[in-house]
Amino acid sequence: MMKATPTISRLLTRSSNRVLAASSPSLSHPVPVSYPHLTSLLLHSSSTSTSSAAGQTLQLAYRNGPTSHSASFSTSSRSHQQAVAPAAPQGSPVPAAAAAADMPGLYADMAGRLDARLLGALDAMGYKNMTPVQQQVLNMPSFTQDCLVQAKTGTGKTIAFLLPALHTLLNAKNLDRSQVSLLIMAPTRELAQQIADECEKLVSQCNPRFECHLAVGGNAKASALNKFLKGKPTILVATPGRLNDYLSDERVRSKFEGLRCLVLDEADCMLDAGFLPALTKILQSLPAKRQAGWQGMCFSATLPPSIHKVLHHVLAPKHTHISTIDENEAPTINSVPQSCIQVDSANDVLPTLHKLLSAELFDSNKKLKAVVFSSTARQTALLYTIFGHTGGASPAKLPVWQMQSRMSQAQRNKATEDFKKTESGILFASDVVGRGLDFPDIHLVVQVGIPLDSEQYVHRVGRTGRAGKGGRAVMIITPEDSWFVQKNSKFPITPLELDHPKAAKIDSASIISQALPKVPDAVKTAAYSSYLGFVKTMMSKMKITPIQVVQIANNYAYSLGCEEPPVLESRTISKMGLKGVPGLNTTNGPSQGPSQKSQRNGNGGGKRVGYPPPSSGGSLSKRPRF
Repeated sequence: MMKATPTISRLLTRSSNRVLAASSPSLSHPVPVSYPHLTSLLLHSSSTSTSSAAGQTLQLAYRNGPTSHSASFSTSSRSHQQAVAPAAPQGSPVPAAAAAADMPGLYADMAGRLDARLLGALDAMGYKNMTPVQQQVLNMPSFTQDCLVQAKTGTGKTIAFLLPALHTLLNAKNLDRSQVSLLIMAPTRELAQQIADECEKLVSQCNPRFECHLAVGGNAKASALNKFLKGKPTILVATPGRLNDYLSDERVRSKFEGLRCLVLDEADCMLDAGFLPALTKILQSLPAKRQAGWQGMCFSATLPPSIHKVLHHVLAPKHTHISTIDENEAPTINSVPQSCIQVDSANDVLPTLHKLLSAELFDSNKKLKAVVFSSTARQTALLYTIFGHTGGASPAKLPVWQMQSRMSQAQRNKATEDFKKTESGILFASDVVGRGLDFPDIHLVVQVGIPLDSEQYVHRVGRTGRAGKGGRAVMIITPEDSWFVQKNSKFPITPLELDHPKAAKIDSASIISQALPKVPDAVKTAAYSSYLGFVKTMMSKMKITPIQVVQIANNYAYSLGCEEPPVLESRTISKMGLKGVPGLNTTNGPSQGPSQKSQRNGNGGGKRVGYPPPSSGGSLSKRPRF
């Protein structure tokens, strides 16, 4: 049986929120911020940072005041209000810096070039101004030419590829609506749904309307497939996994014989998520580009080397390369104040999260909208359980939602819509939210633990500070994770110390201690297992041994109130490559939590409450650091 660890109440009684002074680069003078009780110090890296130029000091602002949410995609930043540059030669980038006008283009100016039905839909949607990426794409010499488009997140890329593609379909001769003419692939279900929703709005003025079908995991495949086969799926928005599943059916493959345009959205994210084999298989199932002559459009925020493994299958050699990213401009992420709280141990993480949310709530006039990221879906479910109705730890009873890959699609859709509409609340999320989804007015992004890599960090932070609005990002880490901040000194991450007079009166440690016993053992066990797997995948980056992997995961379990590490199936441990590592509790049957009769590997187990790491099997303090 699990019990809340009594030592958790020691949170913040000592330097649990200590800054990273011991392990960070040298510190300069404090930087004034509009939040007077959060003191941030600016880190100076010995390497050149893209966040500043000519030695200028980066000034951190807490966040802007509430601003009205506009239906226009136009950004408020004058650096984005650019006119269209002349078309560059095919195959070369069209840089944002080449455009120089102060005012953004108007959709009304596209009359005579863009189909009137689409212009009518844009007007009904309230979209008046074009963003730079929309402006440059719509001013290509031809709407049917292949293009590779780079633009920052939150700049209206969806509209940028939908408009030319839909215009082409609306003006095509002999269009067979029973065939898939426009195929759009996206990395996540939520982004695919978001694209489909925008598409439905844009074709609202068409008579008859195009059918826009959705093929994503989490929905009943049989009914969706039947609708696809019997309908007129002129437009299909899909995730790679479900589309691959569809294409195993010959009846489905025959529906793509009339393909006219293929769009890859968030192409870099699809590759990051390991979709390269799926994409390759899909492209092999579609009519060959060379013979069929379909148009290829690839939209991506970044261009990692791996993307070229796909591009030559999708784009013609002399495609147009458009970029609205000014190479001399600091990346979007650098406009978001980023901080890090390093706590003493795993026991301090949850109370610190509660204290941080409480402090933010006090200074946001009771209207805090935050996204809290975890490393795994199971950890996300755990945090939701602790802070939600079961544990009841949410500050001021703020409404909470969760978004993670193990939820049904209906649950994810509801959470997405609810959180978009709310003015105040907390979304506990895994990285299904890390890319593509656009939630308005996010004040705060919190990362509990470290991300898988620096790109994932960028995408998480990118959930706030969108479209010129304010926001901030905070990461809560233990000493074992401090290497991530040190290695990624290119990010303007500053140490943060919580010192809020009102929040200080809240006993966060006690609130968490009372919430933990209410969390079902199965939820804790699942979170422990998933975190163990995550740390194992990070082993080489952290430069630790398998024994230390288990120690870190076990300390996480103790922080959840477990008296001993939860019992895991032997086959689960074997799949992780941790068979025989001391400190694990194993069973040959299904895992039922730590109270189940179990077999212990080696001498690393035993009941333990509180942090200190096991003295046997290797010391974490001797772990090499960056």
